[in-house]
Amino acid sequence: MQTAPAFQPAAAGPSCTAAAPQRLITDAPTRMFHWLFALSFVGAYFTADGEGWRALHVTLGYTLAGLLAFRVLYGLFGPRHAGLGLLLRKLGSAPTWLRSVAQAFSHRTTNGINWRQGQNLLMALVVVALLAMVVPLTLSGYGTNNEWGDFLGGDWLEDVHDFFGEAVLAVVLGHIALIVGLSVLRRKNQARPMLTGRIDGAGPDLVKRNHAWLAALLLIAVVAFVGWESQQSPNGLIPAQGAAQFSSERHHDDDD
Repeated sequence: MQTAPAFQPAAAGPSCTAAAPQRLITDAPTRMFHWLFALSFVGAYFTADGEGWRALHVTLGYTLAGLLAFRVLYGLFGPRHAGLGLLLRKLGSAPTWLRSVAQAFSHRTTNGINWRQGQNLLMALVVVALLAMVVPLTLSGYGTNNEWGDFLGGDWLEDVHDFFGEAVLAVVLGHIALIVGLSVLRRKNQARPMLTGRIDGAGPDLVKRNHAWLAALLLIAVVAFVGWESQQSPNGLIPAQGAAQFSSERHHDDDD
């Protein structure tokens, strides 16, 4: 008697394939700092004009200063991958990389150019420039808020604050343009590592510990500080008159 063939499971299709390997290259505190820093600057920039938003603008400025202090301390005492010395070493390799680019162009070829190193150099330059410019930005803002400029006369301190605000904005926009350009050229989202901390590819994690607890503490500290400042401000950080004025302007536009 012929027996029925044993059941053979179907071969795994594309939907059953294992996920592509990934490596952790950016820890949670660094990513949390990045996004809190970006949101604080954007908020401070758009609340710079208008006396009604002064409390929020000042609070966000203090938040920037606090985040800068955290990043410096984390870079000095944190893990090696987040160290400030690593950024400086990347920048120190710039002369060698530029010579390799010049040599390749002299031979009318792009072979031999380490474009990954060039990208890392640009990213390190952006980070160092932002951290450096936030120092005079926040100091001049603090001085303007406390009317330090009155001792020497004129609005020079406010002009310094405005200058560095525009300079930081220019670097931020350049950074975004670089990320978008690289994402298009490589057909891969170059911003994802700052969202997930991971990149595609096999190999060991560059970051051994994610330190999610420290990222959570940083977020809690920022939220608590903003909440405390809101309680201390007589009119809150978002003034009622500002919201009322915005509402009346909308009604006026609708009537027209």
